[in-house]
Amino acid sequence: MSAPDDEHEGSGSYASPPCFMHELEPGFAADPQARADVMRWRKAERERLIAARLEISADERAAMAGRIGEGLNGAIGNVSNHLISLYWPFRGEPDLRSWMETVFERGGRIALPVVIEKGRPLVFRAWRQGDRLEKGVWNIPVPAEGPPVQPTVVIAPVVGFDSSKFRLGYGGGFFDRTLAAMPAKPLVIGIGYRTAAISTIYPQPHDIPMDRIVTD
Repeated sequence: MSAPDDEHEGSGSYASPPCFMHELEPGFAADPQARADVMRWRKAERERLIAARLEISADERAAMAGRIGEGLNGAIGNVSNHLISLYWPFRGEPDLRSWMETVFERGGRIALPVVIEKGRPLVFRAWRQGDRLEKGVWNIPVPAEGPPVQPTVVIAPVVGFDSSKFRLGYGGGFFDRTLAAMPAKPLVIGIGYRTAAISTIYPQPHDIPMDRIVTD
């Protein structure tokens, strides 16, 4: 998960909205055709945003990730009290592995999400340097072993986000499904580049907003 309070206005550049945008308020149970149109719109917007972030140079992305790490420090506070779910960077996502090391140094713990089965919630496993990793879905490294754990902070990378803190992800539904199934609500932080801000994701009843969004 794939994966932020800082709020930002939209970038002003996003794909054409569905024609029924006035109907799509949070919680609105869209009819099947409306939902299908939203899913097509999200797919196009997702592709646009991923292509845009891949055009950012590696050096610039590294600097942006550093600023995101600073924002996370302010959002979380004392990390020694927390088990923080992070992620392994994928397709131009902010690489927070250097920040992860500072969490260990400050007495915090890290967990990584693991896809067990399509259509099911993610499982979190604790991880630190030296623990064995294996290739998971999309060849993303995941902890090879260990019992499930429950993080107190979940950091979810965003493909896009809006001013209501709704997150546009990769479309698999893992994040929302996982949050809905967790026995205790964690602090949920979406993170991404400020250029990922869009006017709205046209939230549907299953979409769960972030508690905070942190960007560069």
